[in-house]
Amino acid sequence: MKNRIILLSACILATAFSVQAQSYMAQPRVNQSVSFNNSRLNMESTKYKQILFLLANAYVDTLNVERLSEEAMANMMQQLDPHSVYISAKDVKDMEEPLLGKFEGIGIEYALIRDTLTVQSVIPGGPSEKVGLRAGDKINSVDGEVISGTKLTQTRVLKYLRGDKGTKVRVGVIRRGEKERELVITRDKIPLNTVSCAYEIRPDIMYIRVSSFGANTYDEFMTPLKGKNLKGLIIDLRGNGGGYLHTALRLVNEFLEKGQLILFSEGRAVERTDDYADGNGKLQNVEVAVLIDENSASASEILAGAIQDWDRGILIGRRSFGKGLVQQEFQLQDGARIRVTVARYHTPSGRVIQTPYKMGKAEEYYRKLYERYASGESFNQDSIKINDSLVFKTLKLGRTVYGGGGIIPDVYVPIDTSYYSKPYLAVVNKGILSDFVGIYADSHRKDFERKYGTFSASQNEEANNQTYNNFVNGFKVSDSYLKEFLAYAKEKGNEFTEEDLQKSGDHLKNYLKGLIVRNLYGLDYYIRYDNLTDEEVRIALGSLESPDNLE
Repeated sequence: MKNRIILLSACILATAFSVQAQSYMAQPRVNQSVSFNNSRLNMESTKYKQILFLLANAYVDTLNVERLSEEAMANMMQQLDPHSVYISAKDVKDMEEPLLGKFEGIGIEYALIRDTLTVQSVIPGGPSEKVGLRAGDKINSVDGEVISGTKLTQTRVLKYLRGDKGTKVRVGVIRRGEKERELVITRDKIPLNTVSCAYEIRPDIMYIRVSSFGANTYDEFMTPLKGKNLKGLIIDLRGNGGGYLHTALRLVNEFLEKGQLILFSEGRAVERTDDYADGNGKLQNVEVAVLIDENSASASEILAGAIQDWDRGILIGRRSFGKGLVQQEFQLQDGARIRVTVARYHTPSGRVIQTPYKMGKAEEYYRKLYERYASGESFNQDSIKINDSLVFKTLKLGRTVYGGGGIIPDVYVPIDTSYYSKPYLAVVNKGILSDFVGIYADSHRKDFERKYGTFSASQNEEANNQTYNNFVNGFKVSDSYLKEFLAYAKEKGNEFTEEDLQKSGDHLKNYLKGLIVRNLYGLDYYIRYDNLTDEEVRIALGSLESPDNLE
């Protein structure tokens, strides 16, 4: 659950990956005053070709020249800033899919439980739903090959299930209480939603979680708002590592008045570019609260910075990552690409959001997230290191804001570690908790349906909401259920003492219930359940419902 566990290594790895999909400019306008030494470039290019030729023809052993060249180009990019990157031709497709908003496959969310591929949910309107696959089904075989109990990996699962549109795959499905059946699924384009949750959290107040800024994000964001007479809107950008710049600009435009600057960008070889609101935004009169954290980066910071600089809404959470470099993507002859940092972007007040870095020191750059945690910034607002020389004023109310690395929110909310105990962290980090709940939810799925109602992708939203509400209001984690889990955890080498349970017990019960929601009803409803006890969401609701009491 998003504000329950902080895994610093995972947190940093996630950020390191997500910032590869960053804010991209349109084709840059080259600044004619910048001079380039083309003769020197030609000399270096010729030298590189000579080295490859000599190695290929004179080296004592046979060499894979292609691999050597690939590694050389990747290493060249690593000597620059942390966000310039070389992408080989074979990696281009995989890196594009999350932003393009689609891939081709069978359309399921799954989990590997007891070395068995278990369907968590089916994507509405997708190929799997059309043939009757449903949550809880176990895929035992693919095209006649038994895969259960064969040390399944995520890579193998993707190899089995993804494929070109129109191709067919035979899956052997085991449904509880029934014999194995064979389904033939025709692969198709599957949407990848960047808005992972959108619902009316209070009368006339919408909550929208944006996980990244992709090609379809604007439509995904605006569609749930149609026909709503909104009083307020919570935009959750926690964990959002960025994406397409133009998507973020289009969203910010919905909130600002005509002529208000959204951001400007400039670099050594490209002319300054200014982006302004056109005044056609549909959300100009809606109160806004934006949630950010240390993994909110790039395009997320553009949106948050513009909202803050124009005093358009309130920012809640912790200081954002600090990625203020803009990449331009160039395609090479063999299909490989390089993403080159060509400019820095600035918020409307002039702030540079980029966290300072050293050329060629990417690991040191990402390690700064560890340093924030170690310095106490994640737990105490006074530990945030602020550069007093980088003081700026917001553009309407003249409030003080700071540049020099990330966006500092208006309302700081520390990470809550009060319920951490050693065995609690272990069962979460090792996946023991999620494995147990997966088994439990699957074995009791029929019981839950009888007691709380049916839930399916093809069922109307009102009926699904009712089922979810019935469960949340009616199900409690009983002592016997908790003891069952504690026995399972002990079996896996993680025993809880009475002291541990005093510290972690209540939270453990809440987490167990939340993961059942995730297994039964999917990510959207899991986030809704999590929001019931989320401190940042509570503050956001308070600010939107009673803005005069915000101070």
